[in-house]
Amino acid sequence: MNLQDLVLEQCKTKMILPSITTTEGSDWKKKIKEAEELDEVCFFLTCLERKEREEFYFLARKIKRAPFVHLRSDMGADEIELLKNNFGSKIFNIHTLREHPLEKDLSEFKKSIFIENIYFPLDEKELKEFGGICLDFAHLENDRILEKEKYQRNLSVIKNFPIGCCHISCVKKKPRLDHRNFLRYDSHQMGELKELDYLRGYKDYFSGILAIELENSIEDQLKAIEYIRSF
Repeated sequence: MNLQDLVLEQCKTKMILPSITTTEGSDWKKKIKEAEELDEVCFFLTCLERKEREEFYFLARKIKRAPFVHLRSDMGADEIELLKNNFGSKIFNIHTLREHPLEKDLSEFKKSIFIENIYFPLDEKELKEFGGICLDFAHLENDRILEKEKYQRNLSVIKNFPIGCCHISCVKKKPRLDHRNFLRYDSHQMGELKELDYLRGYKDYFSGILAIELENSIEDQLKAIEYIRSF
């Protein structure tokens, strides 16, 4: 299946979109060029400082729409307005404030911002202040394998709050140590499509918009989307 066929395929059911990720192993400038062929793509601005983000927005000016964006804690209202006006961004996520406290006032956007599950268990009090949950399936599966109590607690919280958006990464057969020296099975670098098979157990949690969070090329991400749709 060629690139254009993959783009058409992704539009048939739920909105599963490729993303421009900015983690260490991701060539985000190359991904921007790839994404110019698409109607929609998501932005993960997680690892870019303000000056780098300005360059990102300039290079991405030909991209039609980015409906979902992973924000950073140092971003302000002006930047969110830029994303909304220039890229049609409507849904956002952040990490829990216990991990990355917001540096600027984003209260006017709180109901369109969703809290991602990662190192800390989901907190109901915090979720009530925002739009709900950004469910990262690979982080959730990592908890199922390594932190059973946290996994069960998150599942109980998920039942009570809207899932506004989701992240899709892969899960490896063998764990590794992450940058915080935590053992992890989840990964942003996909080696083979079977590393997405764990998602079969989470299909009931799929939201209206799901963002592929992989360092792989846009073309690889579109193949991942096709694979997920085959479940």
